[in-house]
Amino acid sequence: MSERIRVLVVDDSALMRKLIPRILAGDPNIEVIGTAMDGAFALKKIADLKPDVVTLDLEMPRMDGLETLRMLTRRFHLPVIVCSTHSKQGAYCTFKALALGAIDFVAKPHDAAAGHIEAIAGELIEKIKVAWRVGAHKQELPVLPEPQPVRKTGVRATLPPNRVVAIGISTGGPNALQYVLSQLPPDFPACILVVQHMPEGFTDMFARRLDECCAVDVQEARSGDLLLAGRVLVCPGNRHLMVRRMPRGDVAILSDAPPVNGHRPSADVLFHSVAQEYGAAAVGVIMTGMGDDGADGLGAIKAAGGHTAAQSEDSCVVSSMPRAAILKGFASKIVALDKLGGHLISQCGGGRSSPVAGETIDKSNRTEKHERTPVSSPRIGRVAPG
Repeated sequence: MSERIRVLVVDDSALMRKLIPRILAGDPNIEVIGTAMDGAFALKKIADLKPDVVTLDLEMPRMDGLETLRMLTRRFHLPVIVCSTHSKQGAYCTFKALALGAIDFVAKPHDAAAGHIEAIAGELIEKIKVAWRVGAHKQELPVLPEPQPVRKTGVRATLPPNRVVAIGISTGGPNALQYVLSQLPPDFPACILVVQHMPEGFTDMFARRLDECCAVDVQEARSGDLLLAGRVLVCPGNRHLMVRRMPRGDVAILSDAPPVNGHRPSADVLFHSVAQEYGAAAVGVIMTGMGDDGADGLGAIKAAGGHTAAQSEDSCVVSSMPRAAILKGFASKIVALDKLGGHLISQCGGGRSSPVAGETIDKSNRTEKHERTPVSSPRIGRVAPG
């Protein structure tokens, strides 16, 4: 890297304004050119300091982080990495920030107030470099309005899926995934499993946000959840997600196995599991993100006779993940973000069709309440937790 990345750190905590520059100083390619205690001070400093990237706390007095972000992305066109807290309110604000144009976020450790933030040093440095490469003038992606609640019926058919769709996604994922899932009808006949690289404690709020604005049902996965038509399961942070076919219903399984490709959850773990269990009835999709997680797993789905697709590079926030799969020849189709929802409908059907090969539809279940089935339920037999 021929020039250093100029970073402005914005945080209302005096301690964070000391610690964040200290951990960034460990990388010779990054230079912290200044700090600001709130958004108003940050905006005054930008004209003079001309930073390349801004790290932004969201909970600040006077001008809060979200208002500051609007100004940074619209007036100054600067890439922003949000530094978020591990709290329900912190998660909610983080997803609003991503919708407003933040490139990515890092979660401050629970003991950050005690001065312990070294755990996020590598992650923050990597994401600052990604933000710098993405830059402010990235081609604009389809923009969704603020999510509006979708009315859902209280009773949903509990039918086996005709396909199982596995999606691997990382940087840029929350907005991209919302865009795709919001295009699917409530009677979408496949089950969708999602590995989104995201810290523990954020995926539940992420799933709830998606569920509010999508006709399909979205929830954070738990071991023993049934794979059902029209159901989307989001892998929890810091767990792996796999599947298991069982006589009375196929289920999701969570695991604490070591990270793969540096990630837990890992898209490769999910893809390999889906390929093994579903073969030609599997659909693998790899979307926006950095690194190469999911590429080999997508190859396993293709080798098993399943359908594979990668998001087009020009519609990604960061294109490393789909590019890795494309270069290896593992993506049967390359699809732009705004066409991915339609592509899934064309592969799986827009309404209920036949179940996965070898399964039959139990018509007595058509009016059952659409709810989670615990691991120990006699409906699916006892499944060892991950």
